[in-house]
Amino acid sequence: MLLSEFDYNLPKELIAQKPAEPRDSSKLLVINKDSGQFLHKRFKDIGNFFKKGDVIVLNCSKVLPARLIGNKVGTNGVAEILLLNPIVKKSGDFVWSSQWKIIGKPRLALGQKIDFAKKFQGEIIKNLGYEKIIEFNQQGEALRKVIFACGYTPVPPYIHSELSEKTLRQKYQTVYAEKFGSVAAPTAGFHFTKRLISSLKKKGVIFKEITLHVGLGTFQPINTENVQDHQMAGEWAMVDPKTADFLNQAKAKGQRIITVGTTATRTLESFTGNGKLKAGEKVVDIFIYPSYQFKFVDGLITNFHLPKSTPLLLVSAFSNKELILKAYQEAIKKHYRFYSFGDAMLII
Repeated sequence: MLLSEFDYNLPKELIAQKPAEPRDSSKLLVINKDSGQFLHKRFKDIGNFFKKGDVIVLNCSKVLPARLIGNKVGTNGVAEILLLNPIVKKSGDFVWSSQWKIIGKPRLALGQKIDFAKKFQGEIIKNLGYEKIIEFNQQGEALRKVIFACGYTPVPPYIHSELSEKTLRQKYQTVYAEKFGSVAAPTAGFHFTKRLISSLKKKGVIFKEITLHVGLGTFQPINTENVQDHQMAGEWAMVDPKTADFLNQAKAKGQRIITVGTTATRTLESFTGNGKLKAGEKVVDIFIYPSYQFKFVDGLITNFHLPKSTPLLLVSAFSNKELILKAYQEAIKKHYRFYSFGDAMLII
């Protein structure tokens, strides 16, 4: 299976630079994966496609201001890093460790010190190739405060927003985000408003939350022409016991499990074995591409993804490549907005 099979051309003006206002006014392309039928709706109408007992699974991870800009000690040259995840000796709740795995630019050599703010410095202590490990001179609550004071929201490079940092921290976040740890947003959830969630609950739709802290695995490009040769970077995820029990019971009763985004989808599929969802926490590195047989997920709410990207391959696996690429061409023709702040798709 060749990566070039998952390419398409997108006019630059269709790359969304800010979310729709209100969020649920975004367009919604509904795909019936069995009949191949397309319907063009608004996201606020998504309840028309759900029924009482359907379960919507959200990724409640929250985006960190993970982009730090500083000056190299010795040369005073500009250095920019993206925090990926803290290096911790035990798993569990998010820890503001002094050591973090990062990517950075320009080239950051072993031993390089970087000044980010007054009395806030980091040093590259390990070279992992593309990734590095940095050690900060602060940790715990002190580190959290200084990162939130001087860090920037890590919006993707195709977004050239004129929004202020204060506004971006609110816009580049789902309304249900709870647990800090992501360096990119689970963007399929951007379309939900608190009012829409409330109305769906009144209809009898059930919401459950899992956590996957979005990192390099989700947004790293595929650099192999043979799709099967790509290796996903790991991302920490957790499914609590009550959620796992509820979802297993719902699945056994024939209730539909609908995931919001590729991160929630990968989490449920990774935690499923022998037809049962298992509670726990682990590093998720499952790579889903066409030919994959889904074990737990019945429906998917997602965005329109970059060409040749792992999320596009997952969506193609959930439906089929030909239908998804046809849907993308239909969306381009209808002037849908693409990527993180763009419009939505429901595959059911």
